[in-house]
Amino acid sequence: MVRCSNNLVGILNFIVFLLSIPILAGGIWLSQNGSTECERFLDKPVIALGVFLMVVAIAGLIGSCCRVTWLLWTYLFVMFLLILLVFSVTVFAFVVTNKGAGEKVSGRGYKEYRLGDYSNWLQKRVDSDKNWNKIRSCLVDSKVCSKLEAKLVNVPVTNFYNEHLTALQSGCCKPSEQCQFTYISATNWTKTAGPHANPDCQSWDNAPNKLCFDCQSCKAGLLDNVKSAWKKVAVVNSIFLVFLIIVYSVGCCAFRNNKRDDSYGYGYKP
Repeated sequence: MVRCSNNLVGILNFIVFLLSIPILAGGIWLSQNGSTECERFLDKPVIALGVFLMVVAIAGLIGSCCRVTWLLWTYLFVMFLLILLVFSVTVFAFVVTNKGAGEKVSGRGYKEYRLGDYSNWLQKRVDSDKNWNKIRSCLVDSKVCSKLEAKLVNVPVTNFYNEHLTALQSGCCKPSEQCQFTYISATNWTKTAGPHANPDCQSWDNAPNKLCFDCQSCKAGLLDNVKSAWKKVAVVNSIFLVFLIIVYSVGCCAFRNNKRDDSYGYGYKP
């Protein structure tokens, strides 16, 4: 029983070490093979995460199995900071994603999205021209609207109105219902004479690389996707947090074992 906690910490950290290898490999693969800026955007964070997990796992593995007390203490300190970080991020994600939802449109299968419905923090992230230009480039590269056009080619207007569009498709690939434009195809609409109360109507352009990518509705559609993704991440983080607390608790037992061994002169000697 005395050595059980040391062995358990060693086993858990060995598993984490094995998990860090594909994460690190995936980040390196993205940096070498990413064809667009959007794909390469993730390589550095993924590589950093892989290296961090690998280093922490090695520290916990050596500290517990070889009973290196100072290394195990460092490992526990980093784990404590990680628990605080994951807890803070989880709470923040729940708070930030608490506001915002699509509005149902009468007689339509899809919803429409307004930027003002989402949290101020999220709005500021997409209101920045520097941020949005990068995001916009990624949306165009993803061909979200081109795929919609290909899927609904030659579809009559009544069928289009019954289509269940995603938040991005609704916000970025078609004009707002308030514009009252004339339907030609999923991403091709004839503008009606203004003035229009909704500024998105003026932003609409039939060019495939423009459409409504500069509209407020497109930013809102993106935030709706972010909101859904962050809620899922927050749930996963909650489970991960429980796992971290268990590992930390077992690690504390291993640390006490090491201290007791050191006090009796049974510490690890290379």
